[in-house]
Amino acid sequence: MSIYLDYNASCPVDERVLSTMIETYREYYGNAESRTHIHGQKARQRVEEARLQVAHLLGVESNEIVFTSGATESNNLAILGLQDYAVSSGRKHILTTSIEHKSVLEAVNYLGRNGYEIEFVNPDVSGRINAEELLSRVRPNTLLVSVQHVNSETGIIQPVEEIGKGLSDSEVLFHIDAVQSCGKLVKELQSLKYNMLTISAHKMCGPQGIGALILRRQRHKLPPVKSIMYGGNHELGLRPGTIPVALIAGFGEACEIANSERKHSASCIKDNRDSILLSLDQSGVDYRFNGDQKHCINNTVNISFINVNSEALMIAAKEYFSVSNGSACTSKDYKPSYVLAAMGLSSTRLDTAIRLSWGRQQIELRELQHFLSVIYDFQN
Repeated sequence: MSIYLDYNASCPVDERVLSTMIETYREYYGNAESRTHIHGQKARQRVEEARLQVAHLLGVESNEIVFTSGATESNNLAILGLQDYAVSSGRKHILTTSIEHKSVLEAVNYLGRNGYEIEFVNPDVSGRINAEELLSRVRPNTLLVSVQHVNSETGIIQPVEEIGKGLSDSEVLFHIDAVQSCGKLVKELQSLKYNMLTISAHKMCGPQGIGALILRRQRHKLPPVKSIMYGGNHELGLRPGTIPVALIAGFGEACEIANSERKHSASCIKDNRDSILLSLDQSGVDYRFNGDQKHCINNTVNISFINVNSEALMIAAKEYFSVSNGSACTSKDYKPSYVLAAMGLSSTRLDTAIRLSWGRQQIELRELQHFLSVIYDFQN
């Protein structure tokens, strides 16, 4: 049986989430925008129950949550939805990092081709950006700062707490991509200062195809985001299209589970990490960590296995081990990781890098040791 170590790309759906979705498909099949009959009202109630579950996990108000099709749409809405405000305010400077998800990088680059000034902050070899350096680049005409909480390729936690505090008394909008931290760093997320935050269900054992953009109110006002699609007036007027009730219900259930079982999940994830690191030490393979492990989330590790080409390894072992060498959105055509390149790693480290990511399900040590034995054979 294949061992699955690619949770940062997508997690298995929790059985309880699946049961909730099946029940919803069977019992709540009305259109949540149909307010004139009981079936629509029941569907709307299901959506609002799930919205409360998401809000409870994040420590926000339910009327600050906009459901989307996932993180890519949320990130695009957070960035491209500010264009009217940028024009009216005269602020067209955007600060972000060179290691963001492609849905952020491509959105800001689009604006850069249309008159905006985009500035990128690079990490050092640790995989972290310097908060003071980023804050020092804020200008009077800065519109937005966008920083990923946990990098999807390295697992390195970025200093969003310091950045949020540094921007809290300014007019600069702060957006956090929290896709890889939501449901894992629960208390940390609840205490952060930000204006907008992106999450996605399928990175926390929920269904694919549903996510959310959190818009925090300040002085009773939402961030000045406008719709980037047209055809309806749902979700605070920001999204067209029929609301996917069952997906939202599954998202809510995933948030409820993540919140109520967070201590147990954190313990299981840490146990898996300890098992992986111990197996690495005992395997005899030659490896290097990519990124400072003192700042790494417990469900991810990025490793270069010396003299083992990562693409060759994944092709040779794909029937037995599911791992990756980067973000799923860039995996169709193999190229060295832009994240690791931005960290200043050598071409040798780039070509031999593998990302392992896992959840709370116990990793079978026999399978893991077999995977490492394959790597050992490559090296010897």
